[in-house]
Formats: sequence, structure tokens, C-alpha cells
Amino acid sequence: MRSRISRVTTFLAPVLLGLAIWSSAAPASAITLDTDAREAILLDFDTGQILYEKSADELMPPASMSKIMTVYLAFERLKDGRLKMDDTVPVSEKAWKKGGSKMFIQVGTRVTISDLLRGIIVQSGNDAAIAMAEAIGGSEEAFAEMMTRKARELGMERSTFRNATGWPDPEHRMTARELAILATAMIRNFPEYYSIYSETEFTFNEIRQGNRNPLLYKNMGADGVKTGHTENAGYGLTASAVRDGRRLVLVINGLDSVNARSTESERFLDWGFREFDNYPLFETGEIVSDADVWIGDKQAVPLISKRDITLTLPRVARRDMTVTVEYEGPIPAPIEAGQQLAILRVSAPDMEDRTFPLYAGESVGKLGPLGRITSAIGYLVWGPSPGG
Repeated sequence: MRSRISRVTTFLAPVLLGLAIWSSAAPASAITLDTDAREAILLDFDTGQILYEKSADELMPPASMSKIMTVYLAFERLKDGRLKMDDTVPVSEKAWKKGGSKMFIQVGTRVTISDLLRGIIVQSGNDAAIAMAEAIGGSEEAFAEMMTRKARELGMERSTFRNATGWPDPEHRMTARELAILATAMIRNFPEYYSIYSETEFTFNEIRQGNRNPLLYKNMGADGVKTGHTENAGYGLTASAVRDGRRLVLVINGLDSVNARSTESERFLDWGFREFDNYPLFETGEIVSDADVWIGDKQAVPLISKRDITLTLPRVARRDMTVTVEYEGPIPAPIEAGQQLAILRVSAPDMEDRTFPLYAGESVGKLGPLGRITSAIGYLVWGPSPGG
């Protein structure tokens, strides 16, 4: 008796006219960006929409961008109280002797968690990262296993850590996409600590060092996150910037110079802010449409979203977009409030559809025997209610 109903929500046309949805799986051919980066991904923080990607799922040496995970585990312990900023931890000979970029901590001394965090984030100190790893995990090796486990918890299925620093190791690998997942989780989960990433310098042991993130000095809204460089990895940057309340997250790697890393990351973010914007469609709990009900004590049930629906769309005009509500209807009563009943589908040429679940905005009871007969006859004779 029931049939599939696809309702075109033409009431959205004035909002969406001239806009086109951007899909990570099928980017618009009209919007392109060439880059010398070996791997790259650019996404919108709020919607998760991918604006650009290149070899984003290729395993790569992340170099010091690995330290984002080192800091993530420290932030977790600060947030749940297992660590405090003024706690002190010992400096081992292993941490003190480690080469590469250094905070210049001294073996046999104790350093505060606050200083170690800045030594990792601002100065990219390998010695600081090892001292933090040993304090949390007991050894750097055990801590690296914790890093990999945390990666899996965050949905990073391919990243594998062998140390806390990003020191070259053939089994220490991440992907650009998973670095973006990690950076996004860092920003979202630890707003009370994330501001450390925007500090441009830190002095320890009377040695002042500047933050290696070139974007922090460009007055372009950048507030993190972490650079990386080894001979095998090339020059990389995991970056974040905010303009007019909108945040983008960028990962690039495999560039051939400090200057290329600086100019390319700036170019990517400028492009993302210029070519795209976020367009809110519905707020949490707002009625999107309604669905016809079969033998219920109401003829229709409102359909709502349980979260804000915002699309990241290119500013380039596309007039062939359609927005539809789809469900198997009429929907038989009883219906419980909060029950998923339909999907909102946004389609445009050469784009992968975006879909969002819609839920019953209220409960609908089932009619008694006489009411069911009357309702069924009415539906067979007259069809669905007007607008259905």
C-alpha cells in the first residue's frame, strides 16, 4: 500500500540559488589548484568538507608533525587531572642527548609540564617530546604504542607511531588525511590548551626560540599547528586558520624548502577562504518538511534535523542544484519522536550527493479500528494529504 515519496523542497531555492555543493569524492572541475606538495589536504573544520586533496591517503613520514599526537596525549591528561601544568618531570640522559631540534633541557633536572609543552609546540624540541613521553608512558617505546592506540580511537586507521618525535623510522608513518583528523580533534577537544600553538616564541634556559610555523607571522588568522622536516619527508606543515568565524585545516608535505612551505600553505588557505563559504540550511530541531502518516492520529509528522545542517559550498554559481526530502511513505503509525524517518538529499551536477538524516519531530499514535478503516479508505480515494 505504501509507495516511495521524493519531495523536492522548492522552498530552499531562494537560499541555494547560484550555489553548488562541493564534495570530497567529486570536486568541481571548475575549481582547481596545482601544487608542488607531494601530499596535501584542505578541509573546513565545522563541516568536515574536503576542499582539496592530493595523495591524502598515501602513507608518508610526518616528521615533527607527529608531535601533535605527543601533545594530544599530554592535553588529555591535563584535562582529566592526571597532569597539572606545574607538575615537574625528570630529564633522562636519552632525552638530553637526542639530536635534531632541541629545547635544551639538562639531564638530571626536573622540568614543568608547562615548559615541556612549549618546548614541544613552540620549539619543536625532540628532547622535550621524549621527556614528556617518558613521564606519561614510562618509556618512549611504550608511549609510541599509546600514540598508535589513540590514533585508532580517533579513527586514524593507518597511522603507526614508533617514537614521540617523528624521528625517521621506516615504520613511523601517517597520512595527510589522518593528520587533518588529529589536528581537528586537537582543536575541538582542547580549546583551553590549544592557544599555546599560537605562541610565537618561548625562552628556556636563557635560550629564546621562535615558533617554526611561518603562518603565525603573516597576520592571516593562523593559530597553529605544527611544522615538520626531515630529508625523507621534505618540508611539511599542519596548519589552521580562522577568518570571520570560519576555520580551515590544512596539511601539506613533501615540499623542497622552508620558503615553499611558507608560500604554499599561505596560498592554500587564502584560496580556501576565497573560493568557498559555509551556508547554514537548518538549525537543530527546525522543521525541514513533513511526511504523510498511514492510519495515525495525525495526518502528517514534522521532519527535523538533530543537528545544524551547514554546507561548505564554492562561491561559483551553479543553478542546477536540487534539495529533496526522501522517505518511504506514507509512514505507518505509531511513530515515536526522534525516530529516523527520512533523508535530506542535496544534489548538483558532477558532485557526489550529500545526505542528512531527518527525524520525527513528535510522536504520532495509531488510530483505533474504526479510525484506521476510515483513514485507509480516505487515502485510497483521495491520496495523500495536500502538500504530501
